[in-house]
Amino acid sequence: MGLITFLSDFGYRDHYVAAVKARILQLAPQVPVLDITHGIEPFNIAHAQHVLSSVYQDFPAGTVHLIGVNDQGSPRGAWHAARFQGHYFVSADNGLLPLLCDGKPEELVLLSAGPAPTPSPTRDLLAPAAVRLAQGEALVSLGTAATEVYQLLNRQLRLQDNRITGHVVHVDHYGNLVTDITRTAVEVIGRNRPFTIHFARETVRDIAVHFQATPPGEAVCVFNSTDQLCIGINQGNASELLGLYFDSQVDVRFPSDGLS
Repeated sequence: MGLITFLSDFGYRDHYVAAVKARILQLAPQVPVLDITHGIEPFNIAHAQHVLSSVYQDFPAGTVHLIGVNDQGSPRGAWHAARFQGHYFVSADNGLLPLLCDGKPEELVLLSAGPAPTPSPTRDLLAPAAVRLAQGEALVSLGTAATEVYQLLNRQLRLQDNRITGHVVHVDHYGNLVTDITRTAVEVIGRNRPFTIHFARETVRDIAVHFQATPPGEAVCVFNSTDQLCIGINQGNASELLGLYFDSQVDVRFPSDGLS
């Protein structure tokens, strides 16, 4: 029996999460369901993609990830089930799956929407599909093979000989700024050269082990558990204090002569 994770933008004040879980219990009371979060910002695909991509590989292979974010999807009203890197995902056709799966899942099916529209696609379409996958049904039995998905364009790193230009892709609960600059990019472009990290009016010259490695109130840069460059302020909210938010620019600069 498989595991279902559940991520949504439903929040914690209303009955929406409970309604989906009740449907899963009706269909398969023995299938375990683990909540990732229901605090995704409403309709925020980038937030959902960041959270899910940061954690889904920590679950066992074969886990089914139920995604209830912007669940009415694209204007054409489509819903998909997909397989990628040993995991299964069920989601509206809202651009999330291509972002999560580096452009295209390994296998993709279009779910049947049924004879009538539903006000709750996560409860009525996606949850039953997730249950069937968790019970061991083949992906192809859930719908018709599909190749077209709604695409969203993500900002790409700009890599130059002496500079990496990236952007903030997420602001976490503490106000820390998660960027799309990776440890690998810094190592490949840097070639063991010293570097400086530039954001707002701040310059940081090294990477710390954790956010409290500097005195309180000072800016600090770390690599998180998924090797993304993050900016924080020890015991402070970096986003508010620096005036940086989603899509703000961050540069890593290397001297051309190898000297700091």
